[in-house]
Formats: sequence, C-alpha cells, structure tokens
Amino acid sequence: MLIFFNWVIKKPAIAKDIHTYHIILKALGRRKFFTHMMHILHNMRARGISPDLETISIAMDSFVRAGYVSKAIRVFRNLEEVGLDCDTESLNMLVQCLCQRSHVGAANSFLNSIKGKIQFNGTTYNIVIGGWSRNGRVSEMVRILEAMVAGGFSPDNTTFSFIIEGLGRAGRIDDAVEIFDSMKTKGCVPDARAYNAMISNFISVRGFDECRKYYKGMPSNNCDPNIDTYTKLIDAFLKARKVADALETFDEMLGRGFLPSTGTITSFIEPLCSYGPPYAAMMIYQKARKVGCRVSSSAYKLLLMRLSRFGKCGMLLNIWEDMQECGYDSDMEVYDYVINGLCNNGQLESAVLVMEESVQKGFCPSRLIYSKLNSKLLASNKVERAYRLFLKVKDARRYDTAQRFWRAKGWHF
Repeated sequence: MLIFFNWVIKKPAIAKDIHTYHIILKALGRRKFFTHMMHILHNMRARGISPDLETISIAMDSFVRAGYVSKAIRVFRNLEEVGLDCDTESLNMLVQCLCQRSHVGAANSFLNSIKGKIQFNGTTYNIVIGGWSRNGRVSEMVRILEAMVAGGFSPDNTTFSFIIEGLGRAGRIDDAVEIFDSMKTKGCVPDARAYNAMISNFISVRGFDECRKYYKGMPSNNCDPNIDTYTKLIDAFLKARKVADALETFDEMLGRGFLPSTGTITSFIEPLCSYGPPYAAMMIYQKARKVGCRVSSSAYKLLLMRLSRFGKCGMLLNIWEDMQECGYDSDMEVYDYVINGLCNNGQLESAVLVMEESVQKGFCPSRLIYSKLNSKLLASNKVERAYRLFLKVKDARRYDTAQRFWRAKGWHF
C-alpha cells in the first residue's frame, strides 16, 4: 500500500489532494506504522500540501489509540515542523483525542503543565469535563468547572449536559435533576443535548415514565427532539421489550423527518429478532424501506433467520428478493436460512432447488441443514430426489475440501 502510494503520488498527472493523505495516514496509524506515518506527515509540505487540524488529529489520535500518549504530545509540541501553530485550536484537538480515548488524567496533567503558555477557551474546559463525565468522576468535574469560572468562562449548555451525564453515571440522578431544573436561572435554556442526558439517566434506572415526561416536555422549552433522542428511547424500549412503545416512537421519528442510519436500523432489528415472532422487526424494516433508508446485509440476515425459524416462507422469500435487489449477494448463511425456512414450511421441492442453486454457486450447505432436508425427503418417500441431491452435495463437498486444502498450501484457483 505504501509503495503504491509513494509511486502514484509522484505522477504529474495525479492531483495532490489532502484527503488522499488523510486516507494513507489513517491506514498507517491503524496498523501502527508510525515511522512511515510521520515520514509522510513531514513530507506533505515538500509536495505542496499544507497539513490542517484534521491531519494532525489523525496523527495524534493514532498514537493515543496505541497507548503512546507521550508521542502524541510530542507531535503537538513539534507542530511548527509541519507548518502549524501550537494554538488553542490545536490544543483542543489534542485534548479531544486524549479524552475520547479515556486518557483524561493525562489531558488534565498536560493542561496544568502548559497553563499560561497557551490560551484556553470554554471548549478546552468542556472537553475535559466531558472526559470526566464519561467516567462519572463528579469531584473532578466540579474542580474543572471551578477552574473554568475562574478563567472567565461561563458554563454553557454543553457544560451542563456533561455534568448531568456525569451525575447520572455516578448514580446521583436527583442531583442531575436539580442541575437540570436550575439551568434557566443560570442563563441556559435546556437544549436537546441536556434533555437527552436526562433521558439517558432515567433509562439507566428503567424510569420509563420519567423518560416520557422529559421527552413530552421538550416543546415547552422550544426544544425539538433530535435523532439521538429517538434512538435512545427506541433502544431502551426494545431492551425492556416494550415493543408497542418502540414502534410508536419510531413512527414519530419518521414523521419528523429523521431518517435512521443503516447501523441504527440494524440495532433496532437485532433485539426484535431475539424474542417473539418476527412481525415487529418486519414493521421496522418495511417502514424504514418505505422512507428510503438503506438496510444492511446483517439486518437482512437477522430477518431471514427469524422468518426461517417461524416458517414464514412468503415473507422470507420477499426479504431474500429485496436483499438481492439491494445489491447484496447470497452466501452460505443466507442459503441455510432460506432452505431451513422452506423445510419448516414443508416446501421440500423449493428447498431442494435452493440447495442445488447454492451448490452450483460454490456454497456447500451446512451438515445440519442438509441432514434436515434429507430426512424430510426420505420421510416423504422422495428417495430418488434425496439420492440425486446427495450426489450433488457430495461432489460439492469434495471440491470444497480440496479447494481449502490447496489454498492452505498457497495455491489459489
């Protein structure tokens, strides 16, 4: 990858783009090739590309992710070598990298060491408060808040949201309620993030009535719910098996024009496919598809698995068709679900056809699914059909075994 990058970047016809450098820096950082990463970072200016804050954030975060905090700090101290200044914005970038990777203590110590040398702003303090908030360290949050006020910065909505979250994680929900109720008197009207923090706190203690109260009370403060509000509520309702409430909230979310991401839809479908019939999961799927959301292959497999277990062949075949129309190829797992569903519904001839198709495409069915179909064929006196299928599966398994053996020896065909 690195050889190809160094070769192609020297071509005059290739446009030099900073986003290309970001891709290679992220790839090298994830694989801990830090020497090559820093070499590319320092050579960017020689090739006519000026690093920006995102560039150094990638480099610092790569070191922090690997646990090399001191090296990340060294990158910050040597920013002049890459044409950037050690100013407030770059400092906030470093502190953000440290805090989001749970190195809040290191971020706090570093800020103490450079206090007076680089100007802090409200964002600097908020980042550290947010870091302590994730750990529920109330005393540390209070200390940073006092330093923030002493530095001439007033707490804003972000500050109060972090404090409310931290109090909730520390189990001090009554104190969080008190802080929330006092926000107006301190010049901050609660926004969606503050409401979401309160909703998360009551979700953690299964206080669903309180969650609904704060959700319904948002319009009174001219605050509209955002997609995080709905995601938190729906996830909580699904985990508590309050399916009707989850579906109602999902309808409200779509009605307000919030379209869930592909991963969010999967997170909604997954718990619904772990208990009860598949109807609720199918409702989530159909409503999401109706508004134009893209469904992941994992979600399709979850639906196929659940429909297969309950023998809902009509819906199963429709989902399989939709999956293929969305550009997802069927693999051995998908074929197993389809064959199993057809077997459970007694559609043995269709199950045989699907298994023959999977064998033709190079997917050997699992022994469990094949044994189930074979047993049902024999029980239905379809001995000749079972024998022909046996010969095809036997040939496929022989080829599959040979292919795996040769590939293990380094041969690819």
